[in-house]
Amino acid sequence: MSYDPKLTKIVFNSPIHFFAFGFGSGLAPFAPGTFGTLVAVPLYLFMLNFSLSLYLLITVISILIGFWLCGKSSEMLGVHDHSGIVWDEFSGFFITMIAAPQGWQWVVLGFALFRLFDIWKPWPIHIVDKKVQGGVGIMMDDVIAGIYALIVLQLIAFASN
Repeated sequence: MSYDPKLTKIVFNSPIHFFAFGFGSGLAPFAPGTFGTLVAVPLYLFMLNFSLSLYLLITVISILIGFWLCGKSSEMLGVHDHSGIVWDEFSGFFITMIAAPQGWQWVVLGFALFRLFDIWKPWPIHIVDKKVQGGVGIMMDDVIAGIYALIVLQLIAFASN
């Protein structure tokens, strides 16, 4: 993917695309999912001191909004799961970091684990990615990748105690 001034204009002139493209991070000329996840990190750090119940509520809301937002952006662009749509990475990273231990090393590990599962797409992620359409399909592969990363992160945290 290379710089596309027309797409940049579309993203920055539409609130739907602006949010779906992760405040513009999905316009990165390479690895937009990684850049989208990087933008999710400061949002996670902002939520770090929230209660677990508030953190979970925000995460669930981001997923529910994402079903509509990603689907609508995709529909408006006429491209299913455009690589620049990265709201799903936000939600997946938030899932990964549920009740994560505090410290920069856990943020880095959570980031790496989420990106690993999102890129690798082990079963059933690759099936969901190929078979489920619309906003639900765009979101669900990242939701499952986030769950896998959450489980591995928690196992590592448990084993390190």
